[in-house]
Amino acid sequence: QVQLVESGGGLVQAGDSLRLSCAASGLTFRSYAMGWFRQPPGKGREFLAAIIWSGASTNYADSVKGRFTISRDNAKNTVYLQMNSLKPEDTAVYYCTAPSSRTWPVYVPAYWGQGTQVTVSS
Repeated sequence: QVQLVESGGGLVQAGDSLRLSCAASGLTFRSYAMGWFRQPPGKGREFLAAIIWSGASTNYADSVKGRFTISRDNAKNTVYLQMNSLKPEDTAVYYCTAPSSRTWPVYVPAYWGQGTQVTVSS
């Protein structure tokens, strides 16, 4: 079965950077787009970023465009989320996701990791 394991979350101060990693298994990683979502406290999950299977194309939510960068290493079955200039409103549980079909630019997550907490203090 598909397993997605996030790492790299933690407590940081406003303006700091963090890089999240997601190790994927149980799927042909190089054949699928991958994406990141987050869920702030008391709110619903929101899309952040997605990357096509080759890494050649990306999509971002307006709220993180210019601050966050998604990338992938198909040799390592890993997708990353580099987060710069973090703000207190970026505090959330961050989820790595994978789809069940090979589509782009439409991205529909089917599999979710367990999430990693990111807390940004002011």
